[in-house]
Amino acid sequence: MDTRLISTFAAVARSGSFTAAGAELHLAQSTVTAQIQSLERELGVRLFDRLPAGAVLTEAGQRTLDRADRLLDAEADLRSDPDGPLEGAVAIGAPESLCAYLLPGVIASLHRNHPAVDVQLTPVGTQDAVEQLRSGRLSLAVALEPSFADPDLVVEPAGVLELTFVSASDHPLAGSRAVRKDLVAHRWFLLEEGCAYSDDVARVLEASARPRLTRLGSVEAVRACVAEGLGLTLLPTFAVSTHLADGRLARFEGPAIRRQSILLARHRRRSLGRAAHAVLDELRQGSAALTTAPAGPTAGAGALRFPALQE
Repeated sequence: MDTRLISTFAAVARSGSFTAAGAELHLAQSTVTAQIQSLERELGVRLFDRLPAGAVLTEAGQRTLDRADRLLDAEADLRSDPDGPLEGAVAIGAPESLCAYLLPGVIASLHRNHPAVDVQLTPVGTQDAVEQLRSGRLSLAVALEPSFADPDLVVEPAGVLELTFVSASDHPLAGSRAVRKDLVAHRWFLLEEGCAYSDDVARVLEASARPRLTRLGSVEAVRACVAEGLGLTLLPTFAVSTHLADGRLARFEGPAIRRQSILLARHRRRSLGRAAHAVLDELRQGSAALTTAPAGPTAGAGALRFPALQE
């Protein structure tokens, strides 16, 4: 079997489009169509339903995709030189906060040691990361969750995320142990739905009241609003340590929420190449460094250990 047909099939499956797959592979759309038709004839099954919205895998196509990925991985392993330099593209998905604070250091360290490895970074939530790992669009993913398991994935803990409740330094709750009526009396700025620790705060507040919640898409936006005295938030300590140190933000004691872990995920049945293994090692080291900061005035009090809300 011509593995070029398999590569074209996998590209169409990832993109959901014959045109997009052609652009990725530098092939004309007619060539992509001809190759998919040739593969369908050879396998004796229909791999895609051609719909107005794009190319959608059939049930047979979905089964074929898993085998195709394994075949392409095996081919890549056969072609790789175990003694040669590390090279190739590795796609990583991670939450926005880790894209901003963890991944730049990981990529910089990797580039110093292996300049031919091209890391492609995508901000993504946990559920989207799972789907993209399954489809092959991501090689590795980083998630922030209390725990997580999926039969298709290998998930390993890489550290516990330290979180801190913060307000502006002149906010009435700064430095205090807040009670429920105080917490729900103020506006909260939280990250978008799907952020596990933000969703936990929202659930605690909504259990007995209708709090004023504003959900934003970036750590920087949340932090800026809170620093201006507009409300309260819970953020990773690494994202607020500088602002705590210079007095722009202050801690307060909030409600107990679930412990959040940094989790590294990869597909269970898809082998990682040498470049992806190098990236995974850097992610492990970077995550450990991010969660083992020494205690001190900027390390945070560990909001996860605070007691439940008091009336």
